[in-house]
Amino acid sequence: MPTTSTPTHCPYCALQCGMALSPLPTGGVEVVERPDFPVNRGALCGKGRTAPAVLSSRVRLTTPLVRSGGSLVPATWEEALDRIAAEFGRLRAEHGADTLGVFGGGGLTNEKAYALGKFARVVLGTSQIDYNGRFCMSSAAAAGIKAFGLDRGLPFPLEDIPRTGCVILVGSNLAETMPPALRFFNELRENGGTLVVIDPRRTKTAEQADLHLAPRPGTDLALALGLLHLIVAEGRVDEEYVRERTTGWEDARAAAMAHWPEYVERITGVSVPELRETVRLFCEPEAAMVLTARGPEQQSKGTDTVGAWINLCLATGRAGRPLSGYGCLTGQGNGQGGREHGQKADQLPGYRKLDDPAARRHVAEVWGVDPDSLPGPGRSAYELLDALGSDVRSLLLMGSNPVVSAPRAAHIEERIRSLEFLAVCDVVLSETAALADVVLPVTQWAEETGTTTSLEGRVLLRRRALTAPEGVRSDLEVLHELAARLGVEKGFPTEPEEVFEELRRASAGGVADYSGISYDRLAEGNGAGLFWPCPAETEAAPEPGAEARAQGGEGDGPQGLEGDGRPGLEGDGRPGLEGDGPQGLEGDGRPGLEGDGRPAGTPRLFLDRFATEDGRARFVPVSHRPAAEEPDDDYPVLLTTGRVVAQYQSGAQTRRVDELNAAAPGPFVELHPRLAARLGAAEGDPLAVVSRRGRAVAPARITTGIRPDTVFMPFHWPGEGRVNTLTNPALDPTSRMPEFKVCAVRVEIAD
Repeated sequence: MPTTSTPTHCPYCALQCGMALSPLPTGGVEVVERPDFPVNRGALCGKGRTAPAVLSSRVRLTTPLVRSGGSLVPATWEEALDRIAAEFGRLRAEHGADTLGVFGGGGLTNEKAYALGKFARVVLGTSQIDYNGRFCMSSAAAAGIKAFGLDRGLPFPLEDIPRTGCVILVGSNLAETMPPALRFFNELRENGGTLVVIDPRRTKTAEQADLHLAPRPGTDLALALGLLHLIVAEGRVDEEYVRERTTGWEDARAAAMAHWPEYVERITGVSVPELRETVRLFCEPEAAMVLTARGPEQQSKGTDTVGAWINLCLATGRAGRPLSGYGCLTGQGNGQGGREHGQKADQLPGYRKLDDPAARRHVAEVWGVDPDSLPGPGRSAYELLDALGSDVRSLLLMGSNPVVSAPRAAHIEERIRSLEFLAVCDVVLSETAALADVVLPVTQWAEETGTTTSLEGRVLLRRRALTAPEGVRSDLEVLHELAARLGVEKGFPTEPEEVFEELRRASAGGVADYSGISYDRLAEGNGAGLFWPCPAETEAAPEPGAEARAQGGEGDGPQGLEGDGRPGLEGDGRPGLEGDGPQGLEGDGRPGLEGDGRPAGTPRLFLDRFATEDGRARFVPVSHRPAAEEPDDDYPVLLTTGRVVAQYQSGAQTRRVDELNAAAPGPFVELHPRLAARLGAAEGDPLAVVSRRGRAVAPARITTGIRPDTVFMPFHWPGEGRVNTLTNPALDPTSRMPEFKVCAVRVEIAD
């Protein structure tokens, strides 16, 4: 690797793969491998390899734009910032603070997410803030909090996967969404372990599995309950573990026993022999894991569905033990960190709950404000977007493109168009930015330093590798300038490290405690990062049960934590760690120490106790219920959505990369040959997919790798192929997650 290379991380998914950027003689940078980073060991997908293409001035914004005479025209930074501040000030004076909305993104660094949440509550005084990460793994977060008292995507490092005995992967197509992660599952099988993939499509990931189950979309909850029924019936419950480390088993057991195998087969389409084989593969090894992703989570019953899979782990003693556990595969680049530090409607930094008086006092002291001045919880993401143009009259949007990514997208586009004022900070002119009154061009990942938190809970330092083009500023500078114009002169520094130092203090003692993390520590060694919780070593141990610190959960479910809210602490308040490697395991499965004897954070959670008041995990009884929208005579087919390997999320960035567009130029409708025959459709024919909310058109892609009662469309494109025109905004009652993954449609040959 050239000595001039700058180590950093990919800007896309939550793997946060290590890479380095090396300057080119002609200007710009190229990606070079970084084999010392443990997650990807140098491997990158096409998106990571081509990431520098979006840094080009040819495809990105380099000057502010303001709307004049119906069009966006170039403006100076002073003109653009003055206009935003004037409009926010006017609307707040005329209609109150909650007329101002703020919508963030799961790709923002921890520093920017923290500053955005602080800006909304301290400068604007609004409760109306949420972010697109609500659409990512909020159901898994809610279920994890209910069961374990804490939400972290993976409670163990990815490196544990090859050493377990069996992994059940529910609703994830890692081969296309996180290709470098697939090696962990290949190594699992090479080591004699087994992989079970649950997906209505035979994806590239499912092709790697020892067993592929293809349930009807929206029936993952029934499937998990049927497996738990068999575990009980076959005497495979770990009774000692259940007795010593859990509560609530009897009610959960009774709920599962109502879901006998033949009943579950009728609901899901998964045969009883397949159910029994899954139980055998999962229960026979000494250790096993369940990992979920968007498939079971993006449902109106997503929290209960994930809860059922967690119950499966608890009943078999597969949580809080070495090489076992439940985990969620977070999607967005900083989806984990983005929801920990205050840009969610109900949270304060450190994953504290906004309506907890102790949390409000702590954060208000760090911010230098009166706790009573902080607004209460606001609306969740879809509910906030749905309120635009009514009581929420203006919006500041950072790092999101809801015109493409939100459910019922045509309706959300109408709500955005109805705003009195919209300001967008972005690196490109996305479909949402094109509707704005002011667009501010901001720096990208390679042009700024900051931290992100990966799906493992690994906090990482991304370093600036090059200078941004003239005319581009950072999001932190934008918030600093707007705060000053709105009367708050201090408290919004522009240097990321200064923001992080404040974040450390604000998070101290919270569930997501970053107080022991610093830029210096993150830069040490090979830059492998530190796992939260990572409390400061000088922090005094709290009195047991002295203060309830309820984790900022999704929705309003019971989520209280006593004590300091951190899992598995020794008497002095530090994680009980052993060993001498950076993240090595001793015989008891506990993580090691860094070379200087300091804990390397907490790579593995729950080994001694769960983050609940009594240290026990909680079974939550759940029962199957149908999707919010089932097929009928008018809409007889199920639609499910997802991603393809060459594009990312709403495609705002990847659709500007020629190599990626060549690989995936547009949307398609994937359908089974039997359904195609009924329609009279051939490969490539334009198909119209119609739901109660709208119509999308894309060419047919015929394959036996999908159920005959289901069609699939990827969600990366706007226009007539925008699949989120069709999706159902029915919300999970706890997480407020929309039901992206299943709705009723009809399919017809397009005119």
